Amino acid sequence: MARMAVTLTHVMAMHAQILKFIVTALFVVPLFLAPAEAQTSETDLLAQLQTAPESEANRLERELALIWDQSGSAAMDLLLKRGREALEDEDNARAVEHLSALTDHAPEFAEGWHARATALYRAGLYGPALDALHQALLLNPNNFNAIFGLGVMMREFGDLDRAARAFDRVLELHPHHKRAKAAKEQMAVQGLGQTL
Repeated sequence: MARMAVTLTHVMAMHAQILKFIVTALFVVPLFLAPAEAQTSETDLLAQLQTAPESEANRLERELALIWDQSGSAAMDLLLKRGREALEDEDNARAVEHLSALTDHAPEFAEGWHARATALYRAGLYGPALDALHQALLLNPNNFNAIFGLGVMMREFGDLDRAARAFDRVLELHPHHKRAKAAKEQMAVQGLGQTL
């Protein structure tokens, strides 16, 4: 009987130690994980992108895209994937269909609007594309690729001042954005978008 009491006491002590370890882990482990989480936040990635060397810019841009591409729903992510696949296949009508369904079902998902704007633009539907870009930028004003798309459209519409401002904004957010740099250089060569 005494031996059984010792064993029970020993087991209870072990359980107490395990419980203490678990409670400590719940409070201490997040302290070590916090810096890693902070490095992957959109705000931190954007800040890093503004000062990163060109060799790091592509990695940071990919990490931002991973954040922006998450709708929070597997079904909505599938619609985005299918819409982008249709764009790659140059099937603009199918892309518009998938991406319109996406924005109908997930109207707060900025990247859905951005992708839909691309599909509408490629389908020659410039007014609706501009509306979709406007919605995308209301939801995510830091999406430099959406801002670049706006600049391209403004340039095509002949609004060169707004196009130049859009490209400048892209380069503020992402100084190594190759397409925005090329667009600015092209406008400079043509003498466009410069203040007199």
